[in-house]
Amino acid sequence: MSDSSGNSSRGPDMRLSSLTVGQFWQAVEAFREGLHIDYFQLPMNEFMEEFLLERTIAFNRRQRAIPLIQNRTVKLHVGVNFPAFLDHPGGHINLTVEYTLRDDFKIPNLNSLSHEPQIDGDQETKILRLIEEGAKLVTGGGKFVGKEANIGYYIQPIIFSDFKSGMKIAQEEAACDAFKLGSEWRRIDASARGLLLNKLASLIERDAVELASLETLDNGKPYKDAYLADLPLSIAVYRYYAGWADKNHGKTMPIGGDYFCYTRHEPVGVVGQIIPWNFPLLMQAWKLAPALAMGNTVILKPAEQTPLTALYVANLIKEAGFPPGVVNIVPGYGPTAGKALATHPNVDKVAFTGSTEVGLQVKRECSEANLKRITLELGGKSPNIIFADADMPLAVEQAAFGLFFNQGQCCCAGSRTFVESKIYDEFVERSKILAESRVLGNPFDLNVNHGPQIDGDQETKILQLIEHGKKEGAKLVTGGGKFVGKEANNGYFIQPTIFSDVKSEMKIAQEEIFGPVMSIIKFDDLKDLVEKANETCYGLAAGVVTRDMDKALYIANNIRAGTVWVNCYDVFDAAAPFGGYKMSGIGRELGEYGLEPYTEVKTVTIKVSQKNS
Repeated sequence: MSDSSGNSSRGPDMRLSSLTVGQFWQAVEAFREGLHIDYFQLPMNEFMEEFLLERTIAFNRRQRAIPLIQNRTVKLHVGVNFPAFLDHPGGHINLTVEYTLRDDFKIPNLNSLSHEPQIDGDQETKILRLIEEGAKLVTGGGKFVGKEANIGYYIQPIIFSDFKSGMKIAQEEAACDAFKLGSEWRRIDASARGLLLNKLASLIERDAVELASLETLDNGKPYKDAYLADLPLSIAVYRYYAGWADKNHGKTMPIGGDYFCYTRHEPVGVVGQIIPWNFPLLMQAWKLAPALAMGNTVILKPAEQTPLTALYVANLIKEAGFPPGVVNIVPGYGPTAGKALATHPNVDKVAFTGSTEVGLQVKRECSEANLKRITLELGGKSPNIIFADADMPLAVEQAAFGLFFNQGQCCCAGSRTFVESKIYDEFVERSKILAESRVLGNPFDLNVNHGPQIDGDQETKILQLIEHGKKEGAKLVTGGGKFVGKEANNGYFIQPTIFSDVKSEMKIAQEEIFGPVMSIIKFDDLKDLVEKANETCYGLAAGVVTRDMDKALYIANNIRAGTVWVNCYDVFDAAAPFGGYKMSGIGRELGEYGLEPYTEVKTVTIKVSQKNS
């Protein structure tokens, strides 16, 4: 165990695998009080320990370590670095998670495993059956308490949730609770809903350090990005929609005849929401705030890779005073928990943010079930256009920020950089210098501006697409492989990568990479530029850097994208709607437009004896 000075022989862990949220924060508080944590004893259950062991092995392989097994006891060592911030002193925590295997459990030969273990079909079926029969999901996250005996443990890659067996499927329970509470929640004064959202925003603001730390642990993004970007916008979104809660009202219409006609704006009902792993806290705010402001009840499924901030906020929702059952947080996997939301008859609407491939599947399932309302925010391959008259330092900086922010894991990343031929070579050289100056490493280090990718699957996909770029003839300017620095073994780090001499038809210019790979494309003709910029199935965002506002407006008017940034990139505000054209999605989030998907409009016509107008 390290002392309070932070001395330790082990590096920091990027993603805790085997701690509950409560246990994690118990350790944090103990650290702040100068105490030493030896280990957490975790009770096991005969159905789950195989799954837990496999996840532990997989987790430790990501950290290039093997779990210690002695006398049928598995010990998993994890370490966490905390920066000094505000009134928190910072330092290092070492923890040892310990659990004991059954006597009849056969320990695999860990050294013979060359890849992350896979769960076989029978084991998967058993696990899913236990989840479906046992998990009772309630507002507040943490412990999910049911009605029967026999407590078991359901292990996610990152969290524990205990449940009691012999119940209906988790999603069924959550959907029924949300459906029953819908009529009560919608009748609460709209201003009261606004007060609750404001209270939630204040609690998130109070716990900003904890939430930013969890976000970095869960996702790997730099701590300063989580604290200075994700947290403020999340808080702003809750406050923005708190203000809208009592202002989304209907109208009166002067229709023919002796009739009085008006419209009512009513909640859609039970809303299923599925959020991604790249901005977990922020996407939770984008989804929850407008839905709750309009009087809907919610079942939200966080990404299986990053459920921690969602569960932490669930506790804050409870603390804020939201009625139990209005918000249900359902951790789980897409094919089970996610599909249940899309197909359940009591769910009236689904909002999904994620890949286009999965979004299409969600759309099909929603249509086949009960023609649910649907909002989709999907993939992108956004053009970022640099004209020769642009301020060169600004252009290089904005292009790099628009692509490398969050390790390139942004749906709106400006991954196709179109540069006018007059300045092409200079832009490429300056971009190379800036990319090579990025600091990769421990995301809790405040000097680091580039963390690891989310997991091994993403790392593999990105590296494969980089190889495609090389084979298709693009020129690799910098990067192109795994990071080999001091922190390389502590996460899935990929070097910031730049390709020049890229053609529009190349795979790296057409397929969403979702990683730190910039493709720089040369252009001369304005009309040809617009055609090439639109030559993709996506239409989420675009950027343009120029001193000529006529050019900027021409691009803004002719690019088929839901958002266009001029002389800036990745500028978001709670009041500004966001969403895509084409295969980038359906509907808009944020702003006044973001209320529409969560609102039903009802027309009421009344016969009157004599109309006065």
